Amino acid sequence: MSNNRREFLKLAGLAGVGLASTGFISGCASTASATKLGQIQEQAKKSHRQTFNMSGYAAPKLETVRVGYIGLGMRGIESVKRMSHIEGVKIKALCDIRPERVAASQKKLTAGTPPPATYSGKEEAWKEMVNRPDIDLVYIATPWHLHTPMAVYAMEHGKHVAVEVPAAKTIEECWQLVETSERTKKHCMMLENCCYDFFEMLTLNMARQGYFGEIVHGEGAYIHELIGLNFGKTSETQEAYYDMWRLKENTRNGSLYPTHGLGPICQIMNINRGDQMDYLVSVSSNDFTMGAKAKELAAKDSFYQPYAQMQFRGNMNTTTIRTKNGRTIMIQHDVSSIRPYSRIHLVSGTQGIAQKWPTPAKIANSHKWLSAEDYKKVEAQYTPPLTKKLGEMAKKIGGHGGMDFLMEWRLIDCLRNGLPLDQDVYDAALWSAIAPLSEWSVANRSNSIDVPDFTAGAWQRNHPVDLSLAGGGTTNVRA
Repeated sequence: MSNNRREFLKLAGLAGVGLASTGFISGCASTASATKLGQIQEQAKKSHRQTFNMSGYAAPKLETVRVGYIGLGMRGIESVKRMSHIEGVKIKALCDIRPERVAASQKKLTAGTPPPATYSGKEEAWKEMVNRPDIDLVYIATPWHLHTPMAVYAMEHGKHVAVEVPAAKTIEECWQLVETSERTKKHCMMLENCCYDFFEMLTLNMARQGYFGEIVHGEGAYIHELIGLNFGKTSETQEAYYDMWRLKENTRNGSLYPTHGLGPICQIMNINRGDQMDYLVSVSSNDFTMGAKAKELAAKDSFYQPYAQMQFRGNMNTTTIRTKNGRTIMIQHDVSSIRPYSRIHLVSGTQGIAQKWPTPAKIANSHKWLSAEDYKKVEAQYTPPLTKKLGEMAKKIGGHGGMDFLMEWRLIDCLRNGLPLDQDVYDAALWSAIAPLSEWSVANRSNSIDVPDFTAGAWQRNHPVDLSLAGGGTTNVRA
């Protein structure tokens, strides 16, 4: 382990246990913040000499994909259930620091699945699992600060990686993922499930077929009221974020969770594959709810006293990105206002427009939205092969309406058939980088900051995501 990574883990540990020493934290906050912002700016300027292009890379075929899971909280445990329905998957190992989560995950396996090895009870049990020679893919669904250290370790030990969003918290970590994936030639896919939602895939295929003309502008968001979940305590009757990790993340002020809205728009605009982000600006409102909620809870329960001393990010963050080809993207983040759920998903071109929220979704190729009848005709014409093949089955198996299953099936099918992945390490790095870059912009009166080119110029020759099932589509689904 490098000195930088060792120091990173020390700091991550301090963040988890040091809340009681609020005076110390307050005294160091301004210095630490200035140092962090300077590091963001320096890492954003970094140039990169690509040693191997992972975009379009097809790893050797794996007839059977042997999977090991790290993190069996709300996301991981449900993935275990879904993956056990996919042909050619063997779940070899399950790991979580909490033994009860490992036991609960075992119960999610389909009947007849051989019992996987289990790892739990200590901080570095996951390394023991990753060191196993009989694992091909490590699936990481842990708190955010562990994503990059675990992904890097797994790739360095010969494993492909599927990592929950965001794949990295810092620009330095984004570079670590890129450099490690190129050096090891192991896939690092960020599990951006919203790229596989039904309307998002429909609009991607429509864009590929020229329905919208030249794409001009896109919008995405993560507007999802999470105050109750973020402040919730895990108990026998309630599942919440382990050790309040996600609440602690909300002390960072920026677009902390951009990828759900951003990923589908980037694929439609061929970002990293024909276009590239140039620079961004970001602005945040004040915090009008989280600090007040912490103080309200602290008045009733001493458990929340340390959180009442914390300063939380603003309710609404709006980040605007300009691309090298002159397109624009707007991304919003708000998890603490009382609003209906929305990811917006707006695609605007020279010949048409589509918007998913507020529901029902709408499409237009003139100044008026299509009628319900015409919408159905467009949907029938442009529904992509993946949705046609597995859409109904995905809805039955589940995972956010089926998009989680579509994502996992597609990942496994690509690995089994030796196909490039839809989302590569450059996507994982770029989409994750928006969070720290937006933090810098917010802290600097919304000044612009350049977005790193993690492809080292290869975006100009990389090919767009292929929506066909050519060469694949052979993986069956178990009932």
